[in-house]
Amino acid sequence: MDFDYSADKSNMGLTLSKFSQQCRDALSLGKKIKIETKVKNIVVVGMGGSGIACSLLKDYLGNKVPIHVVQDYTLPEFVDAQSLVFCVSYSGNTAETVSCFRSTIRRNVQVVAITTGGKLKELAKRFEKNLIELPGGIPPRTALGYLFIPMLTVLQNSGIITDRTDEIKNMIDSLMNVKFKENAQELAKKLQFKIPIIYSSNRLKAVALRWKQQFNENSKVHCFSNVIPEIDHNEIVGYENLMGDYFVIILKDEKDNMNVKEKMSVVKKIISDKCPVMELVVKGDCLLTKMFSAIYLGDLTSFYLALLYGVDPAVTESIDEIKKH
Repeated sequence: MDFDYSADKSNMGLTLSKFSQQCRDALSLGKKIKIETKVKNIVVVGMGGSGIACSLLKDYLGNKVPIHVVQDYTLPEFVDAQSLVFCVSYSGNTAETVSCFRSTIRRNVQVVAITTGGKLKELAKRFEKNLIELPGGIPPRTALGYLFIPMLTVLQNSGIITDRTDEIKNMIDSLMNVKFKENAQELAKKLQFKIPIIYSSNRLKAVALRWKQQFNENSKVHCFSNVIPEIDHNEIVGYENLMGDYFVIILKDEKDNMNVKEKMSVVKKIISDKCPVMELVVKGDCLLTKMFSAIYLGDLTSFYLALLYGVDPAVTESIDEIKKH
């Protein structure tokens, strides 16, 4: 079955092809924002395509800075004047994120709103809070560069993290590799009529989650993700009585913990007797490059799988129906 490019009615393919340029453009966002007060913890609020930027920030910086991800209507009780809250919503109308932003106003917490507009922009301007306005016109899940990189810029400006500009630029350069498209097309063909399951170490947990979400939204299929070694204490037993036509992808980083690497090898051996399994070694000169390179491959693969199924990757009717309610 060939790729049905006519299904891409919203031209998501073109948007995905501009991902590296989007990341480069995002370097200029948030440059004027600097947090002057002492920050003891960081809270990032976001749902769906915006929320994944929050999870990635935690995985990228989590060992260096206390970061808490919120995907709910309320902020944790520990959030106070020494907390820095990022409220991330591409549309600006995500109910959970707007609710948390209102809480920062009541608690007088340092907050940065990252959005294209909507209620979030309106509230940020009304209460004179830090606001990073993003370019609009694309699905939130394709705006990852705009949503993620400005948070790093603010943290750099504020002296909370060291300057990551060189790492970001190296990551951007890596996204221009022409092999991404070819590899994604090959992988999409292998995944056709399969249920993808994505495993990784905790180091790439958010990346695996991104793959899951993109197969869900773009390809309109079930997909599941989990981490090793946690699955060794529960999920691995499910392969003893297989009930689905699965295709397992293990995202592996050469810098994963040695014990985790050993567990991955054992898991691969057990699973390969039950269903197809592929090990993808994530490469790059730094963690950020590895994360975004893997994400880009997953994004493209989910796009091409959508074309194989003849579905529009941009349309999410079920999500739209839930938002109406």
